[in-house]
Amino acid sequence: MKESTKNRKYAVIGTGKTGGTIADQLEDAAIPFDENNKPTPEKLSEADVAIVFVPGEAAEEVIEILMETKIPAVFGTTGYQWPQELPDRVKLKGNRWVIGSNFSLGMNLVRKAINILGKGSEFLDNPQFHIHEIHHVHKKDAPSGTALSWREWLGKDATISSDRQGDVKGIHNLHVKTSGESIYLKHEAHSRSIFAEGAIWTANYILDHPEIEPGVYPFSELFDRAFKELL
Repeated sequence: MKESTKNRKYAVIGTGKTGGTIADQLEDAAIPFDENNKPTPEKLSEADVAIVFVPGEAAEEVIEILMETKIPAVFGTTGYQWPQELPDRVKLKGNRWVIGSNFSLGMNLVRKAINILGKGSEFLDNPQFHIHEIHHVHKKDAPSGTALSWREWLGKDATISSDRQGDVKGIHNLHVKTSGESIYLKHEAHSRSIFAEGAIWTANYILDHPEIEPGVYPFSELFDRAFKELL
């Protein structure tokens, strides 16, 4: 367990593949919750922050429970349509939530590269864009939230295809093709630990920066803020 986690308690809501990895990394600092030990506002008051990795169909219930607490929250839930009024509700409560489709810090470096490819493709002759993603057979949403984010980052009309194989942690490919050349960008997750590490990093970042105003933030915005601190 890293030094920054030793004096903090983390409510880990959802102990599936990623949530379980988060709880393992946090060791005694984790307070795990699942369908057999459901979170309540009273139980969550023992934690400094909540990290949520539940299926999309369970998100609404967790949202309402967390809305009754004062602790910040980090959501890694995908396949869920976030309510439009959510940012206003969270802001009125004076709380701070972070939402991300992929908490890999490396993926956010890829995001910056995709931004450049999207803007720079204006130099290319009639480019075509295709995103292909591969995940484990138990992943319910397709295309993945990350693939949808890639298209958003690209800012172009890209086709997306999906495949489900074995226990693949996550592979995303971008192909930019013209009549004369192809450009490829690939990100492959070798271990779910990268998503756990990124979610824990985010939880610590929001706790370490109390000056961040109440509201709902995309993970990318916090990453960019931290990235600027390095420059």
